[in-house]
Parts: sequence; C-alpha cells; structure tokens
Amino acid sequence: MSSTEPAPDFDLTVTLTEAPGSPAHVFTLVCRSGRLTESTLPDPAGAVAAVERFGERIFFPTPGPPKLCTQQYGGPQVAVVTGHYGGRTVQSRFSLTDGCEIARWRALSPLLGGTAGSAGAI
Repeated sequence: MSSTEPAPDFDLTVTLTEAPGSPAHVFTLVCRSGRLTESTLPDPAGAVAAVERFGERIFFPTPGPPKLCTQQYGGPQVAVVTGHYGGRTVQSRFSLTDGCEIARWRALSPLLGGTAGSAGAI
C-alpha cells in the first residue's frame, strides 16, 4: 500500500485466551474510511497503526519456501482474529509457540489486547 492510498476498511474481533481453559477476552476494532469508528482495545490507535502496517501481510501471507523458526516457547496465549479486512474475510490464529509466531504476535501486539503476554514482553 502506498502512502497515497487510503487504508482499507476493517472490522476485526480478537478473542484472546491467556492459557488453555482460561476465560476469553474479546476485543473489537473497526475502521471505516481511514478513521477509527469503534474499539474496545486498551490502545486503539496503536492497534490501527499495527493493522495498517502489517495487516495484508499477516492476515493473508503469500506462500513461499518453508521458514526456519527458532524453537523457543513464549507462553500459552492464543489470539484468534476474525472479521474483514479490505473486503476479505479474516480468520487468523496467533500464538507464541516458536520464533516465527512470536514475531507475528509482536507485529500486531496492540491489536491482541494488551493483556498479559500480548505486548510481546516475553
């Protein structure tokens, strides 16, 4: 996306669980015509900035060669992001199971709720 193109509209719901069996935290983020219209996130401006910066690549990755990921464990947190981004349906799962997943989590940490584990401080 070039700097002259408006950011795509999006309507996202994040369901974050901090550990298996723990209660889910549900957050919403809605942006229309480049403007935040609704949010229940602790840092909505940060979440919009992260989605605008990484959304297309993180929500709809292009296939490529297999990735080598460090085998480190960042915690049991899982975030599922559903909704729409630029007219496309989003169904993305984020976790902290290895270095590649931790990097994805950190890229969208403001969107993932700001509760324990979501800020990338692992």
